[in-house]
This record gives sequence, C-alpha cells and structure tokens, in this order.
Amino acid sequence: MDFSLSAEQQQIKDMVSEFTDEEIKPIAADIDHDDEFPADLVSEMGKLGLMGMPFPEKYGGAGLDYHSYAIGLSEIARGSGGVGTIVAAHISLAGNMLYEFGNEAQKQEYLTPLAEGKDMGAFALSEAQAGSDVPAMGTTAEKDGDEYVINGSKLWISNGSVADTVTLFAKTDPDAGNKGISSFIVRPEEDDGFYVENTEDKLGDKGCPTAELRFDDLRIPEDRLLGNEGEGFVQALKTLNGGRITIAARSIGIAQAALDEALDYAQEREQFGGPISQFQAIQHKLADMDTKISAARMLMHLAADKKIRGENFIKEAAQAKLYASEISREVANEGIQIHGGYGYTKDFPAERFYRDAKLNEIYEGTSEVLRNTIAAQLLN
Repeated sequence: MDFSLSAEQQQIKDMVSEFTDEEIKPIAADIDHDDEFPADLVSEMGKLGLMGMPFPEKYGGAGLDYHSYAIGLSEIARGSGGVGTIVAAHISLAGNMLYEFGNEAQKQEYLTPLAEGKDMGAFALSEAQAGSDVPAMGTTAEKDGDEYVINGSKLWISNGSVADTVTLFAKTDPDAGNKGISSFIVRPEEDDGFYVENTEDKLGDKGCPTAELRFDDLRIPEDRLLGNEGEGFVQALKTLNGGRITIAARSIGIAQAALDEALDYAQEREQFGGPISQFQAIQHKLADMDTKISAARMLMHLAADKKIRGENFIKEAAQAKLYASEISREVANEGIQIHGGYGYTKDFPAERFYRDAKLNEIYEGTSEVLRNTIAAQLLN
C-alpha cells in the first residue's frame, strides 16, 4: 500500500496550488463580496485543463485519474469555496452524466466543449419538494412525436444561471415512481421555454450562482435523452456517489485554508509577551485541525481508489463526504477561535471559511442521509 503521490499527481498538485495562490486567493475576498460568477477566472482554468480534469483527452479532457482530480479540486477550493463548487458541479455532475451515460455522438457534441472549458455545465435534479426525496419531483417530460415537452421547475441548481449545458431530470412516467424518471440534455440558449427565475442569496459559496429554473413547454429533440427512459434515478445516484468524493475534496481544501491562516495568525499574533502559538491550548487546536484534515484526506483517497478499481465505493464515498464535511466546519470554527475577535470580522478570511464549509454538510447528500447510506451498506 503506497500512500505517496506519484510524480504526475505531485505535478498536478503543484501546478494547481501555484494557480490558486497566484490567481484565486488574491480575488477570493472580492468573489465573496460581489457574489458574481468569475467568468474570466473560469476561462483561465479551462485553458489549463482544470475544467475537464478526469475526462479522456479524446473528449477534450486532461485524462487525469480520480486521485489527481480530487487533489486538484481540493487546491482550487483552498482558494475559494465558491470556485470549488463551480468546478465540482461542472465536472462531477453535469460532465460526468454525459461521460457515463451519453452515447458517442452526445459526448462529442456536448461533453467535449464542457471538458475544454468552453461551455459551462449544470445538473438539475433538486426541486422545492424533492431534495433528498428525488422520486417526489414534479417536473415532467412528455413524448410528442420526435420531441420531449418538459414542464416544471428546479431549485438549488449550482451554475444554473450561467450553464450552456444542463443535465435535467424529469418524469417520463409519473406513475412509475423512481423507475419513471429520465434524464435529458438541455441547452438553455437554444431551447425555448427555459427560464432562470432567481438566484439564491446564500450564506457562503459565493461566486457560484445557485439558481431556480422553470420550464414552460420546453421542447427538446428526442436525441437529447441520456440512456433510456426510466434510467434517470439510477444515473443520478451513481453520479452523486462519485460527486461525494469531490465534495470531500472541497471540504478538505477549505479546511486546509482555515488551518493555514490559523497557523500564520498564531505565529504573528502576540499576547502576554509572545506569539500565541507558544500556548499549549493553541498548539492543541492546531494539532487537532491538522489530524482531522489528514484523516479526511485518507478517506477521500480510499473512495477514489475504489472508484478507479471499479469496486463498489458507495460506503467509502459517503464516509469521505460525511467526515470531510463535518471536520471542515469544525476546523473552520477553530480557525475563528484562534483569531479571536478578528476571526468574527471580514478583515480576515476565517469567517468566510466557516460560511463556505457549512454547505458541505447539506448538498449532494446531507449528513443525515449519508449516515443512512453508510448504515444500509453495513446492514446489507
């Protein structure tokens, strides 16, 4: 069992880390303050291959393994949690739906521009009454000749207002429960009947627009169906399972940023005649923060390893996402505590890390749902 990074993985880490330090961190506070989609930054990431990290080169991707992708995403999130979500939703959800379930023509036409960073992707599953309870969705897709007519709405869609390609879930057979859900490729600029109703004003995760979408007699050609009718629910579960590895990566990146800032502050801030880093109480906090991050990172790589090997990784992905998301909030909280009163102000980034970390416990499977998933795997 080798725990060291390969030469290529280390190269990816160094490259993305340098980009984060030079391009993301200097504008992270502005992204958080303005809450505007950082189009120029995303374009630069596309040129570096960061918007298609795990996809094969034949589709415009970088051809990286899932370890490298998770490492790269973690480094991006270290700079900005919102930018981390932009990349994760684009690759792990929208892009991966096309890669795993699209036919060759769909991959060439829709996945390639996503992987190249020329198009932006979104994954439209959740609704106001159908978050964790996916089969409760009300969006429908009715066959009409050689087209599907889609009506309904979606909520909490990351990248939803800026996406060029949306992978959309709707009921093709409303009476069949989860076996009546199908998935489709939607092109907002081309397809009449696609409307952005609103974007949420969120606690954190700024810069990544979270949209409410509406579909009024949205007509799409039948060749935009992904796979076969009735396969959407299983497709969504498989996609979210892989996505949980990258939410673990986002969590680890935010936690690492909180630790880095706390380390610097503790060595600079002086009280009682010396830096506060000399106090055992502070040292213990720093030690616990680093230990939690290291453990979360190991869980993330365990899940990635099983995915790469083609093994069942449902439990491991749930554990990685559950643990990493919770320790991310805990580490960010301790970062604020180490900063004292300054940590509660926007003069320091400590409070931003806390706001960004909280989302990890909610999207792509709440902590409560993940505990159910882990228990089900244990009891199966």
